[in-house]
Amino acid sequence: MSGIERRGILSELLTFDTWDHFQLPEFDEKSETKGALEVLEWAYDHYGEKIVYSCSFGIEGSVLVDLIYKINPKATVVFLDTGLHFQETYETIDKARERYPELNIVMQKPELTLQQQSEQYGEELWKKDPNLCCHLRKIVPLKSVLEPVEAWISGLRREQSETRKHTNYINLDKKFGKIKICPLIHWTWKEIWRYAYNEELPYHPLHDQGYPSIGCQPCTSPVFDLEDLRAGRWKGTGKTECGLHLPS
Repeated sequence: MSGIERRGILSELLTFDTWDHFQLPEFDEKSETKGALEVLEWAYDHYGEKIVYSCSFGIEGSVLVDLIYKINPKATVVFLDTGLHFQETYETIDKARERYPELNIVMQKPELTLQQQSEQYGEELWKKDPNLCCHLRKIVPLKSVLEPVEAWISGLRREQSETRKHTNYINLDKKFGKIKICPLIHWTWKEIWRYAYNEELPYHPLHDQGYPSIGCQPCTSPVFDLEDLRAGRWKGTGKTECGLHLPS
């Protein structure tokens, strides 16, 4: 019986509305993948087609796509295509399509084109109001993607930043009213790269040029201090998150 078939006979499904009385499963963070494969097996068994992975195709994304493909080759992976990404990001996605031909990679675009956004909010909104730009080009599109599903997967790791250090495998996402699954929470930066090298994964070439975290081109810079892996995002603005993983 497939995971999707098993999901059909589950007496209870963990959703935003059932969180308070649902018994959360436990996973072994000391397993070979620090719980990641076990979490993904549970997630796809539990939600079937009602779960998607929102991927930015950085190195964590490359690792997580590979792990997901081992569990569910036909999984849906969503890329928030803001129209402001590096050309290398699109090339990385093309390589993922070649390596994982059954994967359903969806390029989700904002409602407004960059031209329409400029006409309504002025040129280079990311400089004047980066929070609004992220809202229009990331948060609203992801909300649309998540509308028909019950859960989504993210590559958050506790090591990445102060705002992420309390992330759990299974999280109540009040911003989107969904369940957020984070399989890589216990992985370190070195372990991410060790897995990528061992599995010979294609990965974003800008990682080799000093970009540990890669987002939209105007808001991403190389860094020289790996103590803060997200220091190159929105440099000089005081902004550290696009808003996808912050409370409402």
